[in-house]
Amino acid sequence: MADTQQAPSIVIPAGFVKNALGHLVPEDQVREHDKLRDQVARELAAAALSLSGALEAYKSKALKDIADLISISLERYGVTIGGEKGNATFYTYDGEFKIERAYSDRITFTEEILAAKALIDACIIEWSEGANGHLRVLVERAFRANRQGQIKTSDVLSLLRVEIDDPSWKRAMQALRDSIQVIGSAVYVRIYKREGMTDRYQPISLNIAGV
Repeated sequence: MADTQQAPSIVIPAGFVKNALGHLVPEDQVREHDKLRDQVARELAAAALSLSGALEAYKSKALKDIADLISISLERYGVTIGGEKGNATFYTYDGEFKIERAYSDRITFTEEILAAKALIDACIIEWSEGANGHLRVLVERAFRANRQGQIKTSDVLSLLRVEIDDPSWKRAMQALRDSIQVIGSAVYVRIYKREGMTDRYQPISLNIAGV
């Protein structure tokens, strides 16, 4: 049986601090600038953890409130649906705010993606003399891996929208479809605010990069 006991936490004696390697260092040997850097980083991290917790609590409450609203609406008409999955959009009475609940499948590719790539490459080679350069760029971008060695799902799926009346291309696209595997789903809550009295809505950013 595996040992599930956790290692005891290290008690840091007074006058010492722990460095990134876990070593105890006398506090008076730590540069003042290192102490300042540690203070700033620690304060920012603590604030980030607090915000992350608040966002998690907000999403949980938002999803529950939306589910309750939908449940009340269904009960009014004696309707029962299986599960909670489903996109929904509703507005405040004055139309100032729009709320969306959106589900999105998490997609990955099986090993059949290698066959699809080989078939696509064969098409490009076959059409090399008369092939559209834009198509070649599209294919190369679709299968370009990121730093983690993963390909971007949306780029690969974009190839399915390229309509070419050629048996080889259609076979390649079938292999691509066969390689798609849904491994789960994610749910999003999006909030929008109307621009004045127009029909345009701007998202309220809950992403630190968007504020």
